[in-house]
Amino acid sequence: MPLGGAGEIGMNFNVYGFGSGLEKKWLVVDCGVVFGREGQTPGVDLVMPDISYLTELREDVLGIVLTHAHEDHIGAIPYLWPMLRCPVYATAFTAELVRNKLLDAGLEKQCPMHVVPLGGHIALGPFSVDFISITHSIPEPNALSISTPLGKVVHTGDWKLDPEPLVGASTDDARLRRLGDEGVLALVCDSTNALAQGHSGSEAKVRHSIGELIQGLEGRVAVTAFASNVARLDTIAKAARAAEREVCLVGRSMHRIIAAARASGYLKDFPALISEADAAEMPGRHVLYLVTGSQGEPRAALARIAQGQHPTVSLGSGDTVIFSSRIIPGNELAIFALHNQLASLGVEILTEQDHFVHVSGHPYRDELSEMYSWIRPKISVPVHGELRHLAEHARLARSLQVPEAVVLANGQMLRLAPGKPEIVDEVPSGRMCLDGRVLVPEGDGIGRQRRAMAFAGLIAVTLILDVKGRVRAEPAIFLEGIPDEVGGPVRAAVLETLKRHNPKKADEQALGEAVRRSARRAAQSVWDKKPVTRVEVVWV
Repeated sequence: MPLGGAGEIGMNFNVYGFGSGLEKKWLVVDCGVVFGREGQTPGVDLVMPDISYLTELREDVLGIVLTHAHEDHIGAIPYLWPMLRCPVYATAFTAELVRNKLLDAGLEKQCPMHVVPLGGHIALGPFSVDFISITHSIPEPNALSISTPLGKVVHTGDWKLDPEPLVGASTDDARLRRLGDEGVLALVCDSTNALAQGHSGSEAKVRHSIGELIQGLEGRVAVTAFASNVARLDTIAKAARAAEREVCLVGRSMHRIIAAARASGYLKDFPALISEADAAEMPGRHVLYLVTGSQGEPRAALARIAQGQHPTVSLGSGDTVIFSSRIIPGNELAIFALHNQLASLGVEILTEQDHFVHVSGHPYRDELSEMYSWIRPKISVPVHGELRHLAEHARLARSLQVPEAVVLANGQMLRLAPGKPEIVDEVPSGRMCLDGRVLVPEGDGIGRQRRAMAFAGLIAVTLILDVKGRVRAEPAIFLEGIPDEVGGPVRAAVLETLKRHNPKKADEQALGEAVRRSARRAAQSVWDKKPVTRVEVVWV
């Protein structure tokens, strides 16, 4: 049962249940977020699954198993774990990053965190779970083999087939082939690049290309990439040193990921780093900045540099910014605006459209086909993708002679039986928004109200009435985000409505509604927009 991550990229939260009726036990795989978008969820930083259905069953939730450390797989742990309060299982690098999140949330002593070795095994009630090393764009990604008395499910998490991942283990294809030989009931599989032909490419080839590119640049160089791609950070740092440049990390995520990687035994030969202050004093040709903000995030380091608001880092004519990343769909406008801000400073911008500086962390169609040739499942369950990705993944699986392929929506419960699978239930699902420090259901209307105010502003009217309901003073009218020309007609309309008020025939509620409608109509007649309008009554 997916509560997040089906029909969308991100916010992964998958639940496996075994048993019947009240005896069913549950296992959670991943607990992720997506980032809020200002146009859709203004003021919201994080969006995560609504797991209300599962919280009612929390006594039967045996644990949360994490496949890897990307935010769309672990980012909701500090917010949703208190609703379940079950053990959490992860390999060392993922556990290190989760511990930091729990520490920030004050939960580090409450949450039972269990570190599983690479290739390790755990047993939770009716579930027997084996961790299988695969490759992705972060250290220690794992596929999970989940065995039950009725069959075995392979849950891939995020993956690709990279023969030279540079950091961490290669895909344990021998173990995956053995699973196929043993018999797999279902493959629950990443669909992100199901529309892309060919192969995703190797980090080793990117290392060579980036090294050549940086060697030929003058001035200061800033490279922005996903901070979690430790192999890419290592590539960029080594290329910098080969070009006689010192490496400076800019942005909290860069420091956090490098520290976690070192604590987990990676990056033992990572070049020494210099501080932002030292980098500012050095000749530009000897500096390379590793910077957060490849997706145009407004509060990330690169956005502040582009706006001239960073306290220690500045870029200008003769300098270069390399975007060693892809554009995540939906981020185009923010990224292009960032490009333009950098261009206005005289900075040269290089992307994957100009040079070979990025490969995807998700499987293209050739890799999906190879995975299916190893696993040979009876059922394909595409996840981690928009609906078009899931549908195409299902078509591909059927073309590869998989007997059944089932496309699920969030909240749909699928019975994975050796015979024909069937959707047996649909449970409440949805989204929760982290609004400041408060977690609120997306359907509460806060986002809709904020979008309405952003589009047409706000009118607030305060009426002063005495105990007999008579108007005792001029109304206070406040307009926010509305042209000055609208204010006069709105005030005239409110005053006219108050003149007609008869306290013997209309109560406070009726008067407030009449004033609200008249103010809104007046604004619309002048402006052709309907502002959010609120009326408050004060008694004297």
